Amino acid sequence: MNGQKIRITQQEFDQFCQFLEQACGILLAKHKQYLVESRLSKILIDGQFDSLGQLVVTLERPGNSLLKEEVINAMTTNETLWFRDIHPYEILKDKLLPELAEKQAGTQRLKVWSAACSTGQEPYSISMIIDEFKEQNPAAFRLGEEIIATDISTRVLEQARLAEYEMLALGRGLSQDRLKKFFVPGKHDGWSLLPKIKKRVTFREMNLLGAYTGIGPCDIVFCRNVLIYFSSERKREILTKIHKTLKPGGYLLLGASESIGELNNLFEMVHCRPGIIYKAK
Repeated sequence: MNGQKIRITQQEFDQFCQFLEQACGILLAKHKQYLVESRLSKILIDGQFDSLGQLVVTLERPGNSLLKEEVINAMTTNETLWFRDIHPYEILKDKLLPELAEKQAGTQRLKVWSAACSTGQEPYSISMIIDEFKEQNPAAFRLGEEIIATDISTRVLEQARLAEYEMLALGRGLSQDRLKKFFVPGKHDGWSLLPKIKKRVTFREMNLLGAYTGIGPCDIVFCRNVLIYFSSERKREILTKIHKTLKPGGYLLLGASESIGELNNLFEMVHCRPGIIYKAK
């Protein structure tokens, strides 16, 4: 490509949308052509592809896993906040952790899955809540706690594992009290998360359309603000597989605009006022 601005045809856009949905389930709206142009322009220029169509043909050939990973990284939306929407974390602290601490009575390890964890804010927020709960209930979860955090994007997982954040990122949902309590000054004007919060979390690359090997059985699954990017069929597929990772009576937390759809045979709706969560049958 000679110029820095790419132009894609409708046919090329449709072909790419089909590839992206098959690769990772992301469903691009018809008006998102500008998004493809802006996010893939560097890959097209650096790879000297003449068109988006040529890129798609290359992606569909065997032996291009690194290029495929690069494209998925570029197209994945990684909008995230600390304690996003706050009420799921209040439900976790005030309802779920007390219930599970009493139910398990020191006989089981607490296991939480944070799906589509992005740069780590969600699983680390969960770890902070667990820490605050254990301060008030020192005998809870004597066998420990484990948070598995997964994402399809290798780029954001690298950032998440570092657990170092700039002040701008920390200002998005994190209170000053929690900043002082759980972080210490780090490198390059950033802040580093305390090891006791970090050590609960294990990060893994995972495609929600693939196998969920080694994830369950879980007490709680956070799968928030990611199902909105999938088709109805894909959502059912993902929710059915999530249900299999949950212990009977385990809990699923979705985003505010998401629901289980018609899967009432798998989940029971629980009203928490505010907020709705789902209990595995």
